[in-house]
Amino acid sequence: MGNCQPTIVPYEDFDPIADIKAIRKACKGFGTDEQAIIDILAYRSAFQRQEIKQAYFDKYDDDVAMFKECYFQVHERDLVADIEGDTSGDVRNLLMTLLEGTRDESYDVDDDLAEADATSLFEAGEGCFGTDESTFSYILATRNYLQLQATFKVYEQLSGTEILDAIENETSGTLKKCYIALVRAAKNPQLYFARRLHDAMAGAGTDEDTLIRIIVCRSEYDLETIKDMYLEKYDVSLKDALRDECSGDFKRLLLAICH
Repeated sequence: MGNCQPTIVPYEDFDPIADIKAIRKACKGFGTDEQAIIDILAYRSAFQRQEIKQAYFDKYDDDVAMFKECYFQVHERDLVADIEGDTSGDVRNLLMTLLEGTRDESYDVDDDLAEADATSLFEAGEGCFGTDESTFSYILATRNYLQLQATFKVYEQLSGTEILDAIENETSGTLKKCYIALVRAAKNPQLYFARRLHDAMAGAGTDEDTLIRIIVCRSEYDLETIKDMYLEKYDVSLKDALRDECSGDFKRLLLAICH
């Protein structure tokens, strides 16, 4: 997806046993040495953190159990059950399709498929009375991002309308918000995540879950590029925004991951 730069790379002198001993030491005694934990976890790749987790489990399995089934332990509910119970209709169908994890993760682009999908999207929306949401949901949830970018270009040539404008006119409510998010993520993932980070810190309160999810998950892929996009769009660095909106160990950890 272009020239994307991470902020975290594999730690050269990696020793999972030394790391788990240091983490254990930081957690024992009076109080917790949060900085010591941050200095380890924020400078290890995802694969290395998994090795740390497994090593920690092997040696201290009583303490690491809390990492299992995180969603269930926090909410005492299953994620799929939550979606099935709290959503309905086309929104539920879209979210369930996304949860199936069937999106093509390759970087292949099929021009014939792009033309066929663009035609299907047009016929499911602007080209008919009413909207066939199932067609939009299937294509947006299963095609890889480069394929979707090619499809959107063909769609604009075919209909004379930008895909986001078509979605704005043809859908409404929560489903429209979902479609717009998927299209923006496909068109420019780094700009999409920069917007999400900004929104998480805008207004009263801070959406800490969103900050954690994006910064941690994108740190080994394109967080450096997301930082550039954030600065370009909002005229303030992501690190400065985090310093202003966050506090304590939470702020220190996010800043360490951002480097």
